[in-house]
Amino acid sequence: MKKITVSGAGLVGKAIILELCKKYEVTAVDCDKDKLKFFENIQSVNTVQADISDAKSIQKIIQNVDLVIGAVPGFLGFEFLKNVIKCRKNIVDISFFPEDPFQLDKLAKEHNVTVIVDCGVAPGMSNLILGHHNQFMKVESFECLVGGLPFERNLPYQYKAPFSPADIIEEYIRPARIMQNGEIITKPALSDAEYVDIEPIGTLEAFNTDGLRTLLKTMKIPNMKEKTLRYPGHIEYIRFLRETGFFDKEKIQIENMKIRPIDITSKLLFSKWKLEENEPEFTVMEITIKGIEQEKQKQYKYHLFDKFDDKTKISSMARTTGYTCTAIADLVLEGKYNQKGICPPEFIGMKPECFKEVILYLKNRNVNYSVESL
Repeated sequence: MKKITVSGAGLVGKAIILELCKKYEVTAVDCDKDKLKFFENIQSVNTVQADISDAKSIQKIIQNVDLVIGAVPGFLGFEFLKNVIKCRKNIVDISFFPEDPFQLDKLAKEHNVTVIVDCGVAPGMSNLILGHHNQFMKVESFECLVGGLPFERNLPYQYKAPFSPADIIEEYIRPARIMQNGEIITKPALSDAEYVDIEPIGTLEAFNTDGLRTLLKTMKIPNMKEKTLRYPGHIEYIRFLRETGFFDKEKIQIENMKIRPIDITSKLLFSKWKLEENEPEFTVMEITIKGIEQEKQKQYKYHLFDKFDDKTKISSMARTTGYTCTAIADLVLEGKYNQKGICPPEFIGMKPECFKEVILYLKNRNVNYSVESL
């Protein structure tokens, strides 16, 4: 039986572990022993409490595994990835760190490892879908609208976070890069807000976030953008916090202490944004791809609507993100995808057989991407 180490046993990491342990021997690693307690009675899951920011700890934990899954917070992701590569281990990563992963491409090739980054829903499946169609058509524009929300709307935020508030806040402060007429344009996060109608939810608010990531380098497409979806009114509260300085990363003096405002804000928002146990929530994504195929104008529109699974008690965001990760982990472990170096999901989508397998894998777990062509 092949062995996998999953670093990070949070909401999404937990879903990944529960899925992979059906087929592989899994070691769950986290610094929080309370998160590891859940797996104590699962025979095919071992647990290790460890500091995943420590290179020596990582090296010891992963020395005998066939694959590593990175599900750590974004601020730890880049260094964790680098350390795994140095250990000559293949990795599938969902940490969505802010650094450019291609900085590690040379290192990964030198160590002869396959490194799949940004392997979630968006980025992740959005990249995979675009990479697939870019093989068969001249794509002129790509738009991705995506969001995860609770069904129950409570003021003031009308929002709950499946990830740590620090990672969500990063979406609200990191400048958004879009491709416009063949040039990369940088806009403030939360800009270009617009109302959009999304089935079956209704009207949501979409705004710029920096979700294109590797696509800006790997895809020669003149127009690309990604927008995050929230309930109308959410971004006004976020703008207030941002403009007041609650998201600032520079330390300020408070009496005899220096502290970053963003750290206080993250701590305060954790309880406000935390999903309750078994709280119903959903993930929605719409992808529109336009271009020329077989000398004719063509449009593809993908739609995802997924919700909390009452049977497994796994959240929608954990399902849609985690199962994309486990689908691609299967491809790597089975030798169906073995390209070396940094490999974003669009590279996998370029291989038709891999694209079909991922779509089928997700469908078998009731994560369904419908598509219409015009």
